[in-house]
Amino acid sequence: MVRAKSWTLRKHFEGFPKTSDFELKEVELPKLKDGDVLFEAVFLSVDPYMRPYSGRIMKEGDIMIGSQVARVVESKNPTYPVGTYVVANSGWKTHFISDGKDLQLLPPWPEKIPRSLALGTIGMPGLTAYFGLFEICKIRAGDTVLVTAAAGAVGSVVGQIAKIGGCKVVGCAGSDKKVAYLKQIGFDEAFNYKAVGSLEEALRKASPAGYDCYFDNVGGEFSSIVLNQMKKFGRIAVCGAISGYNDTVPQKGPYVQIPMIFNELCMEGFLVSRWNHKREEALKILLRWVVEGKIKCEEHVTEGFEKMPAAFMGMLKGENLGKAVVKV
Repeated sequence: MVRAKSWTLRKHFEGFPKTSDFELKEVELPKLKDGDVLFEAVFLSVDPYMRPYSGRIMKEGDIMIGSQVARVVESKNPTYPVGTYVVANSGWKTHFISDGKDLQLLPPWPEKIPRSLALGTIGMPGLTAYFGLFEICKIRAGDTVLVTAAAGAVGSVVGQIAKIGGCKVVGCAGSDKKVAYLKQIGFDEAFNYKAVGSLEEALRKASPAGYDCYFDNVGGEFSSIVLNQMKKFGRIAVCGAISGYNDTVPQKGPYVQIPMIFNELCMEGFLVSRWNHKREEALKILLRWVVEGKIKCEEHVTEGFEKMPAAFMGMLKGENLGKAVVKV
C-alpha cells in the first residue's frame, strides 16, 4: 500500500503566510479499481495566485491548491501506462489516484528539456504570458512593452515573447541580480525598483516616449504611476497584483479615470483559462521557441516535499529567479 503525504491549509492566512498556517498529513491510499491510475509527484509548482485563491475557494483543512508534473507508477487504465507523465491540478500531494479525467498528458518531450518546464514556460505561466500579450495587449512590432515582476515565471516569458514580436521591452525587478538576468535574456532596459529614487523618473528614463503596452503583475503604487506614462491608445493587461496579496487592509487605489480618458487607454484583467480552447496550439509554439533557444528558461528549484511551505513563502518574498518549483 502507498502512503501519500499532503500539505493542508491549517489556518487561513492573515497577512503574510506563516509556517504554522500549514499542516503535513499522511494517508494510506486504497487499492486501484479498474480505470484507476496511481500517480507519483515529480515536480510541484508554487505560484503567486495560490495566495489570493486560498482565501476565495479553500476551507481550513483543505489540501493546498496547485499543479504538478506526475508520473504513472501503477495503472489499470490503458490510456495511462506506467511511466506516462502528466500535468495535474491535484494540489500539494506526493501521490494521488485518478480515473484519468482532467489530466493533461505531456506532449512529446525533448530529452534536453526538463519536464519541470511544463509547470513554467511550457505551462500555465508561459500561456499566461502568451495570451496576455497577443489577446489583451495585442502587441505589434515597434511597440514599447513594460512588464513588472519581470524576472518571475510569467514576466520573464512576457519580455522574451515581446522581443520575438519585434517590441522594445522594459522590465523592472527587485534586485540587481534580477536586473542583470533580464538584460542577459534580451530586455532592452531594466531597473531595480527598490534602488531608484523615483519610480516616475526611472520609467521615463527607460522610455522617454512612454509605453504602448503594460503587462501588470504587481498592481499597487507602481501601476498607478505607470498609467500616467502610457501612450495614446495604450493597452494594459492586468495579470496580477502581488504587491497587495498579503495586505490585511486593502490598498487605496488611484483615480484611474483621468489618464484612461485622456489617453484613451484599454485596461483588461484576465484569467488564462479563458483560452483553454487554444491551449494545445500555444504550448506547441512555446515548446518550439524553447527548443530553438528563442526563450531562455530559469528555474528556482527547491528539493524536498517537506519544504513546500518554505518554497511558497520564499516565492512570495521574491527569492526566486524565474519559475519556482519543488522537486520531490
